[in-house]
Amino acid sequence: MSDTPVTDARDPAEVVTGMVLEVLELARTWTRWDGEPRVVDDRVYSPHKAIRRVTDHLIDHLAQIEALIAGVPTIPDHWHASAITTPADLAPFTSEDLDEANSRLTRLAQVFTIRLQQLSDAELDARQDGAWSVRQIAFHLDESLYYAEAVGSLAGPLP
Repeated sequence: MSDTPVTDARDPAEVVTGMVLEVLELARTWTRWDGEPRVVDDRVYSPHKAIRRVTDHLIDHLAQIEALIAGVPTIPDHWHASAITTPADLAPFTSEDLDEANSRLTRLAQVFTIRLQQLSDAELDARQDGAWSVRQIAFHLDESLYYAEAVGSLAGPLP
């Protein structure tokens, strides 16, 4: 993931929503997962871990945005991130899990859309003490697709 997010002319709410839609498109294939975690870089990924990481990333940065807007210090996150793989991460990914992921991520995307569309361009681009702007945070969230791409599409014939 990048150090400083690059932004462009896209609506930041659409960037976040688009990422969530891409994650869910991949996740629709994960009920076919064979139970073997995918090794990417120095980490392992599974469908549940990918959903956990995308969700945690959205929650973490939503809290950061709300703190920035309120002018209060952000509570540092204490996620273990992708450094750990829990037993729950290795569970089969069922159609019920897909339904839960769809509900969770779609609602988080809606919250981002509501929040980001209420902000002016000046508010989206304001930076405090060298921290990323809200726009930069939204574009950074697009990088969460990495976790889903680590698992990839499982469409096609089963082995």
